[in-house]
Amino acid sequence: MSDVAAAVALMAPPPEAVKAPAYTAEELARYDGIVQRYARHVYNIAYRMTGNQADARDLSQEAFLRVYRALRRVQPGAPLESWLYRIVSNLYIDLLRRRPKARVESLDAPIDTLRGELTREFPDVAANPEAVFEREHIDGAIQQALGVLSPDLRMVVVLSDIEGFAYEEIAAMLRVPLGTVKSRLHRARQVLQVRLRPYVEARRRGWQP
Repeated sequence: MSDVAAAVALMAPPPEAVKAPAYTAEELARYDGIVQRYARHVYNIAYRMTGNQADARDLSQEAFLRVYRALRRVQPGAPLESWLYRIVSNLYIDLLRRRPKARVESLDAPIDTLRGELTREFPDVAANPEAVFEREHIDGAIQQALGVLSPDLRMVVVLSDIEGFAYEEIAAMLRVPLGTVKSRLHRARQVLQVRLRPYVEARRRGWQP
């Protein structure tokens, strides 16, 4: 199991604490497979939206708890990306209603779990110092830029430009018209372009001051 999947699984309530039917061993194994397959993506999108690991972990846990409760209604082998991301988006909206000002943390901050700290997963670029330097700067810049966006704009740009969903899929997930998705995405990209321009220019110069 990946570090992020392990973090979500470790922090989730035990099955006996969840109001759900008594699942068979096969059903529980299927649930574990869902967590292992989607945990990293769900956590990443939750983190990009919330900007901090505590809220991202909470949203991820709640998303998978809902999957657990509805497990027998989930068709085996069916793709769950859209459903899970819609759950995360709705949970994020609920979070903002309860607490409008969200915390923002560095992507390099570790994830706290019951077994200690886990490091976030990134591509293995240890053998390439330039790639490490670039990743650290770009990831931090992207997260800071996302934090400037309103929640509505942040969700569409995360779903489109980070997760790669089509406009039609985003419209279905957020339950808004297609034109609204395109309009929000256009405005979000304008803001991000301005915010990230110094990093793009620095990259063109080879990160030279």
